[in-house]
Amino acid sequence: MNNTTIEYFNEKAQKCFEDAFTITERTNQDHFLSYLKPGASILDFGCGSGRDSMYFIEKGFDVTPTDGSEGMCRLASEYLHMPVKVMEFNELDDEDLYDGIFASASIMHIEYEKLLELFPKMIRACRDQGIIYVSFKYGDTDGFLGKRYYTYMNEQRFAEMISGFKELEVQTQGIFGNEHPGQMDFRWLYAILKVNK
Repeated sequence: MNNTTIEYFNEKAQKCFEDAFTITERTNQDHFLSYLKPGASILDFGCGSGRDSMYFIEKGFDVTPTDGSEGMCRLASEYLHMPVKVMEFNELDDEDLYDGIFASASIMHIEYEKLLELFPKMIRACRDQGIIYVSFKYGDTDGFLGKRYYTYMNEQRFAEMISGFKELEVQTQGIFGNEHPGQMDFRWLYAILKVNK
């Protein structure tokens, strides 16, 4: 993740933590879980507050939460009552370990070229028939919004990005609206991918 993006989340950790809990919608999480067997192992990749990790744990799943921000990891660890590993996306080096990877509004903070390097690592970290959930702010331009870097996605751009990864099969893809009450309206592109090894 871009250094200034990590700096932002470290500096604003408490606010980001609190803001996460203004979202009460769980449709995307439930959609992701519907592709997994009970008790499956999940990597919450860029877990932020730990809100989604807690939801998965309460549903009986085996969850490994990680985040690139030390500040967010500290708060998430306190909330979850378990260690949250400080790990940047490019440091993922697990192999055949997870049934699912949940990367909600997280990997969008790295550059497009680095996403092309990250997807093979995510594929390797998944077991055969594993499921990957990703979401990005909708659009076709990249850049900084304040200190945070964003890579935006639309349908065409996403299709082009994953076309080089023959192990990935799109299960479902769609668009949903901003979930943060009181914020300006914007849209998200999400996809659920199956890994065929």
